[in-house]
Amino acid sequence: MNPTQRKSVAVLPGDGIGPEVVSVALDAVEKLGLPLDFRLGDIGWDCWRQEGDPVPQRTWKLLEETDTCLLGAITSKPLRETEAELAPSLRGTGLKYVSPVLQLRQRLGLYANIRPATDLDAGRFDFTVIRENTEGLYAGIDVHGLDEPLWNAVRHHPNAAASGPEDTSLTLRLQTRHGIDRLLRFGFAYAEAHGKRRLTVADKPMVLRNSGNLLRERLELIAKDHPGIETEILNVDAVALWMVRRPERFGVLVAENMFGDILSDLGAGVMGGLGLAPSGNIGDHGSYFEPVHGSAPGMVGQDKANPMAMLLTIAQMLDHLGLDVPGEELRNAVRTVARARTTVTYDLGGTAGTRQAARAVADELTGGATEPTAGARPAAVPAVPQDVVDRLARLDTASVSDALDSLGIGGVLAGLSARVPGSRTAGLAYTVTYRPVDSEVQGFRNAANYLDDVPEGSFVVVDNAGSTSCTNWGSLLTSVAIGRGVRGTALYGSARDIAEIRAAGYPLFSTGATMVSGKNRVELAATGREITVGEVTVRPGDVVVADDNGVLVVPAAHAAEVADRAERVEGTETAIAEGVGTGLRLDEARKRFGYARPWEGPARQTADA
Repeated sequence: MNPTQRKSVAVLPGDGIGPEVVSVALDAVEKLGLPLDFRLGDIGWDCWRQEGDPVPQRTWKLLEETDTCLLGAITSKPLRETEAELAPSLRGTGLKYVSPVLQLRQRLGLYANIRPATDLDAGRFDFTVIRENTEGLYAGIDVHGLDEPLWNAVRHHPNAAASGPEDTSLTLRLQTRHGIDRLLRFGFAYAEAHGKRRLTVADKPMVLRNSGNLLRERLELIAKDHPGIETEILNVDAVALWMVRRPERFGVLVAENMFGDILSDLGAGVMGGLGLAPSGNIGDHGSYFEPVHGSAPGMVGQDKANPMAMLLTIAQMLDHLGLDVPGEELRNAVRTVARARTTVTYDLGGTAGTRQAARAVADELTGGATEPTAGARPAAVPAVPQDVVDRLARLDTASVSDALDSLGIGGVLAGLSARVPGSRTAGLAYTVTYRPVDSEVQGFRNAANYLDDVPEGSFVVVDNAGSTSCTNWGSLLTSVAIGRGVRGTALYGSARDIAEIRAAGYPLFSTGATMVSGKNRVELAATGREITVGEVTVRPGDVVVADDNGVLVVPAAHAAEVADRAERVEGTETAIAEGVGTGLRLDEARKRFGYARPWEGPARQTADA
């Protein structure tokens, strides 16, 4: 969508805590000055009780007239309660309750349920579960009391034979080529757009052998169109285990309806709870966005509900509408409040109420910037002192990597190679994101003018999704960067003019090199926003350290500790080398000087120490 045009959003507060979280969240995002028109509508349990239809016709009309939908929460109840709670005049009229969520997904063709799971505290993981919405075990083929065709399908099972058709239930897992193909294509497109290099399909292929084999065949076929994305099919139970133990290994997870439902809630738990979990439902021609937490009727009116899931849901909606920069501002504000832990609700260990937590996020928002912004840094992370940056610049990346490993932090920007041999540098990350241009819109994009605003001492990190089809850096930008005191460039994409850049001695690291210009092929999407390269998140203000080994990122909050540990690693290795030089066996020297935990050894002595 064109982010410069005003959009309209149908706001359906729904049931339970839905109206509360919607109200405070929209109040909070007012400071962003969004080019959106919010239009209020009705949906949910009260509509069912009073009108016999949880999604009235006026709501469908509203959805047709708006660009997307923000949904608060929906209450669903068992079969008996749905009839009992109807208005007396509507009981016994044959009305059947159909979940509004199912109605929205099926009528609007919203086949992809997008549920991001991000470590808001330490930035250790950032993955997304994409759940198929329209088929699988939730396709609605759920029967109690079987007719003859269904009975013939199961009558040979001993339990069915013992129970008879009247006392047997059956739920079918519907898997179709059409449903699988569009889900997989969406998953690959999402991975490429968000810089994820791995797509994991969660299934149970050794048990559900025939439907699992269809899924495998379609994955193998469609994966050929996306050679830059690594693919795998894992057992859903193994995925659940690794999601808890090593969530950082995942990029995009794709699963059928029930498996995706379970894994996405587990992802919310790994993230910190349903109070932090956003989601979007997207199809080819429609969408709606809702927090995962549900209506929580027991909490209504108590000012206890966590509004952050709704705020993150709004940020996800803004991304979908092409408003990436305000979306990232909102995420950064939520991240700051969540990290500080001083104004959070009970589920995050705090005492703040719904309104107070939302106001804290609003206070972090600085205004409605709708253009790319420079140098933004989450307020909860202090600026790294220059002496710490300089210490990291003097260290070998191998030692810094060992220090990061000792803290359980993965920082290597995989696939980026040094284009100028002998470079060793470090600087504060200044992040830049590109996106492909709309082929129907012609003209020069001025896509590199951001460089005039890059602060001295920065290290530019450019995210072009690893594309090598055009360049994002060349000799002219190198000259400007040197003049501005930029420490180097890490390019998740391609560069050109390599000979000139080497002659200038400028530290450049990239995925590839090509002569093809990018000026009419990509455009600037944003600066100063969190980006992901491979499986590593880069935030503005993190420290980028690079040499001939490659590039890695040190989170700002850990920079001083990483520098300390890396210096001890080098000190340990120096002591071992000196010990070997005096005649010690290598294994003896390693044991004597603590090679097993080198970050606990003596700091390396430097000339300016």
